[in-house]
Amino acid sequence: MTSHVRHITIDCADAYALGSFWAQVLGAPLSDEDLPGDPEALLETPGAAVLFVQVAEKKQSKNRVHLDIQPHDRSRDEEVERLLALGATLVGDHRRPNGRGWATLADPEGNEFCVECSAAERAALSGTRLPVTADDVTTAVRLAVGVLATAPADRWEARAGSLEWTCWETAEHLGDDLFAYAVQLGPRTPPLDREVPFRWAPDREGGPHNAVFADRAAGPAGLLATLEASGALLASMTRTTPPGVRSYHGYGISDPEGFAAMGVVETLVHTHDLAEGLGLEWAPPAALCDRALARLFPDAPAGGDRWAVLLWATGRAELPGHPRRTAWRWDGRPLEDQTASSAG
Repeated sequence: MTSHVRHITIDCADAYALGSFWAQVLGAPLSDEDLPGDPEALLETPGAAVLFVQVAEKKQSKNRVHLDIQPHDRSRDEEVERLLALGATLVGDHRRPNGRGWATLADPEGNEFCVECSAAERAALSGTRLPVTADDVTTAVRLAVGVLATAPADRWEARAGSLEWTCWETAEHLGDDLFAYAVQLGPRTPPLDREVPFRWAPDREGGPHNAVFADRAAGPAGLLATLEASGALLASMTRTTPPGVRSYHGYGISDPEGFAAMGVVETLVHTHDLAEGLGLEWAPPAALCDRALARLFPDAPAGGDRWAVLLWATGRAELPGHPRRTAWRWDGRPLEDQTASSAG
């Protein structure tokens, strides 16, 4: 057996005040139990929580341990400016003219931390693709649920786009897909030759084969709650499963990023189906579509409207200059495995 990091603990003079600063930095709330003047404050973040503990001693010298942070939705330089406005100070500027490097800041009590390039900046600098992440799963599902929540309650039995299923069944199927991808990563030794043996069966003849169904008595709000819960399960499994893990999928043995990308694609395109049946507008972010295409459809046309390309890749739309797809499948294998297979 081994240990894990439960808390990153920071000694400070005012636990609540410093915790409040870091809550704004990391976009995570302090515990509801923490109040001004408390000797401790807990900030729940993915991976390990940050615990602020009030001590009498003052900070004496440079920290031997510090946090490195990476912005999600903005550049390194934009994040530095945001944090300076929150009350941080610039201690050392190690940013280079070529876009690389980092900035060292100090929080209001003088604890040093570094702001690194965003993942998008790193990908641009290195010429590599931007990976699909657990945050992408969360973003896709939350955007989808936000749009679907505006649907009229009496439209859920309408047919979902070109599918043979109702909108209710399609949303159930989407939640079931996210659940299925999550559980493939769950066993201590994930299977490489089969799905984890849940029982999948249709609720009616011709309906989708699911292991997960929503309680119809809960109505559309309950249905969307099950969808959001399945998305959270996949995001959690993606975030916590080591990247070297492999598990079975019918379109290629895949890794955590691959299952995340599958979940994103399922969410985007089935929400398209649902939007058609429910009479809603749906246009997901181009960058999200691009990351999913790069991971699962590496041979898809480059450039152009990335949402249009994803709809074409999944057989749902025309794309000028390319024949419409009547059959399609993604390649779930990690790209390095695809390259090795091609070379072999």
